[in-house]
Amino acid sequence: MLMLLPGGGLGMNPTMDDMNLIQAQRHLVRDIGEEIDLEIGPGDDDPSFANTPLLGGPSQEPSAEEQGESKQMSMVSEIPNADQDILKAQPAKRKKKVVKRWREEWADTYKWAYVDVKEGTARIFCSVCKEYGRKHRRNPYGNEGSRNMQMSALEEHNNSLLHKEALRLQMASKDKIVVDKPIYVKALMSKTAGSIIEAALKRDPHEAEFIQSVQEAVHALERVIAKNPHYVNIMERLLEPERMIIFRVPWVDDRGETHVNRGFRVHFNQALGPCRGGIRFHPKMNLSVAKFLGFQQTLKNALSPYKLGGAAGGSDFDPKGKSDNEIMRFCQSFMNEIYRYFGTDKDLPSEEMGVGIREMGFLFGQYRRLAGNFQGSFTGPRIFWSGSSLRTEATAYGLVFFARLILAELNKDVKGLRCVVSGYGKIAMHVLEKLVAVGALPITVSDSKGYLVDEDGFDYMKISFLRDLKSQQRSLRDYSKTYARSKYYDEAKPWNERCDFAIPCGSQNEIDQADAINLVNSGCRILVEGSNMPCTPEAVDVLKKANVIIAPAMAAGAGGVVAGEIELNHECNVMHWSPEDFESKLQEAMKQTFHRALKAADDFGYQKESPESIVHSLSDNRALLHGAVISAFLTIAQAMTDQGCV
Repeated sequence: MLMLLPGGGLGMNPTMDDMNLIQAQRHLVRDIGEEIDLEIGPGDDDPSFANTPLLGGPSQEPSAEEQGESKQMSMVSEIPNADQDILKAQPAKRKKKVVKRWREEWADTYKWAYVDVKEGTARIFCSVCKEYGRKHRRNPYGNEGSRNMQMSALEEHNNSLLHKEALRLQMASKDKIVVDKPIYVKALMSKTAGSIIEAALKRDPHEAEFIQSVQEAVHALERVIAKNPHYVNIMERLLEPERMIIFRVPWVDDRGETHVNRGFRVHFNQALGPCRGGIRFHPKMNLSVAKFLGFQQTLKNALSPYKLGGAAGGSDFDPKGKSDNEIMRFCQSFMNEIYRYFGTDKDLPSEEMGVGIREMGFLFGQYRRLAGNFQGSFTGPRIFWSGSSLRTEATAYGLVFFARLILAELNKDVKGLRCVVSGYGKIAMHVLEKLVAVGALPITVSDSKGYLVDEDGFDYMKISFLRDLKSQQRSLRDYSKTYARSKYYDEAKPWNERCDFAIPCGSQNEIDQADAINLVNSGCRILVEGSNMPCTPEAVDVLKKANVIIAPAMAAGAGGVVAGEIELNHECNVMHWSPEDFESKLQEAMKQTFHRALKAADDFGYQKESPESIVHSLSDNRALLHGAVISAFLTIAQAMTDQGCV
């Protein structure tokens, strides 16, 4: 049976990457400047080695002996060279010390290494091998004092066969893995549908985000696959991207120092047309996230009125704290490698997390210089779409329109309803703006450090004040200094606030099982996904059991696809669409997407009541969640079947 690891990883996978395994573990970090022994333990002859716990207890203060040794070493460094030669002739201690200022770098690079105290001495331990009794040779890191030699020894240990064998044993040890429950779709899937998940796990066992998105899709397609086994082969082909591009991005900061980041672009599927998809700049960006975003974008584009292929990409570059010149140099270096894959009939990137008008402008400028033409083919910057001002608002407005469509099906009005919103980026702010416009009462926003709640609800003046805080790089806490009825909560999420519906606009998996329970207890009955895959599998399970209607991002977020295609329409640029005309067209596109998802759900039995009854068309809360995937998949599957095995 497949298991979930605490950090979102997957159990029973012998080839899982070392870094992902230990990522969720805490590392004991002692005071800066303390000296430590690099020896992993007393050696193979010590029977207590395998019985030492993985992580030690509370951090201990250095012993008097250690402090004496530290003081003695600092005194030796001040002795003249001649006297030092005399000291060298004396018997020296066998164990050399190294200053702890390197320890944080080890913790960042080698997630399996941590510091603990054994027999009164601080040492670096290998958590995998130590916990499971897989001991290495004595002094596996060596006793050299050179920083480069120590790092080289750590790297050698990390890649050693003995370490990897210990890692394999750890993955296979059922009693050591903390398991909440089996993967949420496993018990519900037929054997035929389950084979798709098994194949994906075997091929990419360490790509947790991508595997999670695959599980959600296959769970929704179970009835479709049962009716037509041919779709198993189609799905297996669909889950392998047509092209994955990974490249380095070197750049120079304002101090003249060089840096290197990793760039990604995944062309997931182009059966319906040229690729469209976002570029994300975020420290946690990796291939798994790029594939998950590309897969979601492929389904989203297929469900929208404009049939397009799907792509995604970006870099682990963090634009926060960087100057305009640094961001420009990075964007130019990024485009130097990827520009040959872009073009109107190939792939057109758009804004995503960490990428705004500034970044898209720099990217397009370098693309124009390298490609030698001005196609205006990047979606996002307003300078390439002078006829409309709603490009950045389209996705957010579409989310609110989609929420209104759901409420209309339930014979409810959005006016006066309390809405909880997460995030503090451009989508979250435009969601607040449109919620106020339609008469709803948005009460929260959040950032990485906590969330802000205003019991009176936000209005246009308050939203403008929030934008000022963000532009001035001030904290959300400063909002409470102006509006007394508001409060900022540190290290908390907004999901326990009383609400009628919620729109998460943060990042993937921001709502876990506990958050879902809080949402249900807070009165939430509709959740509109403003970000891709905002709920963990456990959270989705809780929301389903509580009959909360989930509007998936691939349907509710189609507004960005619509805006992108209208912006690329030459006729649109000539006619100069007014905001009112564009908003009307956006509402019509969202309505088409909504009813397309409901029809697909009805065709495969996800509507409990008669479809003629408007009130009960959403009585099965899986209707939108599964119907959106079914409609998108059938569209792609038909195109892939028509085009043959390519």
